[in-house]
Amino acid sequence: MNKSVIALFPLTAIAAAVAVAVTACGGGSSSSSTPTTTAKTISFAEIAYPTTDAEKRVINASSTVTVDGTAHTIGYNTILRSGDQRGDGIFGLMYDVDGNPLVMTDNSQYISDSNDHSTLLDVHSKVFMVSQFESSNAGFYITELSQDTTSGELSAVSTKPIDLAGINGGWTHCAGMRTPWKSHLGSEEYEPNAAVAGSANRMRAYYGEDSGYTNYVAPTTSRINAYNYGFPVEATVTGADMGTGTFASNVTVAKHYSMGRLAFELSYVMPDSKTVYQSDDGANVGFFRYDADTAGDLSAGTLYAAKFTQTSADNGGSFTIEWISLGHATDSEIRTLIDSGGSGGVPITFSDIFDNNGGDTTTCPGTHTLVSTTTGKECLMVNTGMEKAAAFLETRRYAAMLGATTELNKEEGITFDAEHNRLFVAMSDVSKGMEDGHSSDLSTYNHIRVAKNNCGTVYALDVDAGYIATNMYPVVSGTPTTYDAASPYYGNTCDVNGIANPDNVTFIPGYNTLIIGEDTGSGHQTDLIWSYDMATSALTRIQSTPYGSETTSPYFYPNINGFGYMMSVIQHPYGESDTNMVTEGSAERRAYTGYVGPFPAMD
Repeated sequence: MNKSVIALFPLTAIAAAVAVAVTACGGGSSSSSTPTTTAKTISFAEIAYPTTDAEKRVINASSTVTVDGTAHTIGYNTILRSGDQRGDGIFGLMYDVDGNPLVMTDNSQYISDSNDHSTLLDVHSKVFMVSQFESSNAGFYITELSQDTTSGELSAVSTKPIDLAGINGGWTHCAGMRTPWKSHLGSEEYEPNAAVAGSANRMRAYYGEDSGYTNYVAPTTSRINAYNYGFPVEATVTGADMGTGTFASNVTVAKHYSMGRLAFELSYVMPDSKTVYQSDDGANVGFFRYDADTAGDLSAGTLYAAKFTQTSADNGGSFTIEWISLGHATDSEIRTLIDSGGSGGVPITFSDIFDNNGGDTTTCPGTHTLVSTTTGKECLMVNTGMEKAAAFLETRRYAAMLGATTELNKEEGITFDAEHNRLFVAMSDVSKGMEDGHSSDLSTYNHIRVAKNNCGTVYALDVDAGYIATNMYPVVSGTPTTYDAASPYYGNTCDVNGIANPDNVTFIPGYNTLIIGEDTGSGHQTDLIWSYDMATSALTRIQSTPYGSETTSPYFYPNINGFGYMMSVIQHPYGESDTNMVTEGSAERRAYTGYVGPFPAMD
């Protein structure tokens, strides 16, 4: 196995393995009508919190996992780092609309260290990995993997970029998932604010409108439209051979315009292949649901926004949920609106959709609605006939106008526990609009009124038989802490024995175990991944990352050809904090794409 730059830490006095036990129906023939039950257990060897400089420069991961009573050797396994070449492709090299590598102002090629999510797809008798990069200009890659039939080790055979010209390029691709029909469903985060001229200018290099990647000189005419960005993106592998040429020929991509336009962290498809929950990252954001018309097809459906009614303020708050319909659309309808929905059949603009009262929120007339969203307080009126454009191109603003809740903060990953019919949603930082009486609250709204917790909370949402979420309540929260200067944990502002700024989450089905990844700065100096026992509420550290990294892409695959894997990407080392700690130059900043495992098959 590839264990380069990996340190495996044994069980210590302050780091004990925790067992998780649930009861499930077992298989096998029996003459009795009473079903056989099998206790399913999992426990990870916990790592210690990194305290030395050496420990903070490497990936630390659990060295063993015990599944159903049998111990297995695991660790962190690197598949690729940004800049690695496999076959003809250089992993993370970004391209323009004409298929040319993007060039920086110093004439170097732009290789992104911001791989965020990588999806494993066992299709067409092979194993592929689709990876998306959280940068603008952004990109997708497909990598063919080999799988050792004895050890389960995955390694990269070849990698190629995926051509995004047909969807006007990619924008800040964040979290993703594998759909039930085995495609990669990605995202575009922090959609450009179309009310501000030039808000999508980071795409200029993609369209050749710059002399260099960082030189944002306004062109005479621009091909950029803010409404091209801020949608879920689906990649489907159509065949086994990636073909010749620069771009892979066995992948199709689609932006799903009918799913709304948001700062998408993640769209999570439920087991019915129709119901999709969508998290909206940023300050003063909402929570959304999409119901596809046809199972396995996200090109048409109805979009809903959540209205929260608070029932408790304890530990981040508890709420009931009402769903407000924003309308129905198809991808082609919304694409047509973007291209020719403006006055006179030209591309649509913000002022085509809304009258914003001249930007004045102090005297909002009765024809307008005062809303507070991630772009601040605004006084808006939907122009005649523009309801569909408002719903699917300005989803958060329109949801707020209809009375949905737009007070959530740093809404991140989503996962599902099918055995107990509950979703999990991570709120990385419980503050701002979630605080009672915050400056962003409106006198007529203020749906969420809880105490500030900068360390964050993971919430659960119960779903009914139709996969409709009915409530939300806290499961596990971080604890703000001040450590003495003499402590080895000095500088951390969240308890090192608990979570800090939860981000991506995944669930180990059948084992009642939630996996929580962090995206933290001062909360924990080095980001962690945790295993959380839903039965005992015990947390176990199972991975830590180098300085300045973010843990992205934790996603559990119970069985790929007889082995289980937990994907794990270490994004932008030394890039988010501790930039001064670099000692080996740019090579030290290269992102890692890999997995924890291999596990035995666990389905």
